[in-house]
Amino acid sequence: MSDIRRTAILLDQHPLWLGALEKILLHAGVTPVAKATTTSSALTLLGEHRPDLFVLDIDMNGCRPDGLTCLREALARQSSLSAVVVSASDDPERIETALTSGAVAYVLKRAEPEDLASAMRQVFSRSLYLASSTAFQVTPNAEAIEAVGLTQREREILQFVSEGNTNGDVARILWVTEQTVKFHLANIFRKLAVTNRTQASRWAHTHGLVRQREDEAPASETPARVPAA
Repeated sequence: MSDIRRTAILLDQHPLWLGALEKILLHAGVTPVAKATTTSSALTLLGEHRPDLFVLDIDMNGCRPDGLTCLREALARQSSLSAVVVSASDDPERIETALTSGAVAYVLKRAEPEDLASAMRQVFSRSLYLASSTAFQVTPNAEAIEAVGLTQREREILQFVSEGNTNGDVARILWVTEQTVKFHLANIFRKLAVTNRTQASRWAHTHGLVRQREDEAPASETPARVPAA
């Protein structure tokens, strides 16, 4: 195991939560070097310390800039920075916006402490790797996908699940918690009007969402899984 200890800046409006978050990060091998309760002070601290990780709640009521703007600006200023959002909001659009804004993980505040610690570790140590996208031939039914309203993140998760990956596999691949994967799956099931993974996978296969390798083995053979690093 590497002796390098990662550093972090924490942002949340509630000092009590910042103290709890600090303990979780230390347990995960990350050293918080500063804590902030406003977005402006967080950006200043990020510039002074240039940490490896920025852990923030994007719901910073009354702050200027707002939480999402702070996230985007922080990542624009330091390309090597990784950001993890820890929020009480489980709104799908809010989650998707945070992830598309550059966050590598979105963790709900009601998650278990070890779930959060695991997400922090995964930011710096991927245990699964994806094959080059050029190895796949994809012909999705764009009209059908648009009709059910799947987001980009939901399509990714549905693809991985339909390829036989467990929730844990998907969480490691996408650098999110299993709770986040379950949350997205629940939305996928609702949008597709299905009740389980098998039915969702059948829909994905039917509509071309499952990536097929050019040298794919016959159906009677066990499909290859993404190898562990």
